[in-house]
Amino acid sequence: MSRVIGFVKDWALPIVMGVGVLAYFLFSAAGFSAETRQLASSVVGVVQPLLLFAMLYISFCKIDPSKIRFCRWHLWLALIQSGAFVAMAVVACLLRWSEWSIIVEGAMVCLICPTATAAVVVTDKLGGNTLSLVGYTILINIVTALVVPAVVPVVNPGIGMNFAHSFFIIIKQVFPLLVFPFALAWITRLFFPRFLQMVVSVRDLAFYLWMFSLALAMAVTTRAIVNSRISLLCFAGMLAATLVCCALQFWLGKRIGGHYGDRISGGQAMGQKNTVFIIWVAYTFMNPVVAVAGGLYSLWHNFVNSYQLYKRRHRKS
Repeated sequence: MSRVIGFVKDWALPIVMGVGVLAYFLFSAAGFSAETRQLASSVVGVVQPLLLFAMLYISFCKIDPSKIRFCRWHLWLALIQSGAFVAMAVVACLLRWSEWSIIVEGAMVCLICPTATAAVVVTDKLGGNTLSLVGYTILINIVTALVVPAVVPVVNPGIGMNFAHSFFIIIKQVFPLLVFPFALAWITRLFFPRFLQMVVSVRDLAFYLWMFSLALAMAVTTRAIVNSRISLLCFAGMLAATLVCCALQFWLGKRIGGHYGDRISGGQAMGQKNTVFIIWVAYTFMNPVVAVAGGLYSLWHNFVNSYQLYKRRHRKS
């Protein structure tokens, strides 16, 4: 029994990911009516943001907002992400009438995508600096809100949106889930210290919430991949492109963060992405097929995190 428990602890994330994928196929095979499927989709659409809000609130309760600082590596990572995004946009324009443009656009959104809101949970488990990670998460969301509206209309002029319109849509989508938990945690710290201690004292609560959220995210990801109209060749290209983007960003983040004594936070800041944002950007501003990139990137960065948590646990033991 102890071996089974140890195995589950070591590979909790891949197991949870598998549960999410299996849950989607079981639900699809159950033969529910269209109304039931729509209701389930609506429920997931409400539950996911609530879980993210709760995770961030719990994580921010552990952080003193006055100690958050912006670091030099923040600037380097933001410049690399925005620069790579612009470079890939040029390539996408050159390949506009080719199927390869879909793959390039998928890589584009993977490169500019802001840090996942759950990254602070993983960084805390890995022993990284959550204060610097929160600082970068705020910065890269601002950068994304400025860069994406400026570039995407050039790559996909058919959306018919100007900079101001696109900027407002992105801000409305991204910032509530980042700002509101932060503000609520700060209010709790100032006026409800006893409740703050209760929240902080529950060990790994944010991590368990994240695992449940991950199962839902994998079910949504599987649905996006299964329902996408994409050729096998394009899918293989997207699979390879997202793998390269994931590996490159984790490596660069660790390398640059490590130069400033913040290796773990740097890797998570650049490598762990808000893949829901990728899917949303694809459906809102680009070809919906590009949403597959978000699902595939989610697989890669969660496998990386699983391996990192496995190494961390065995190093501690």
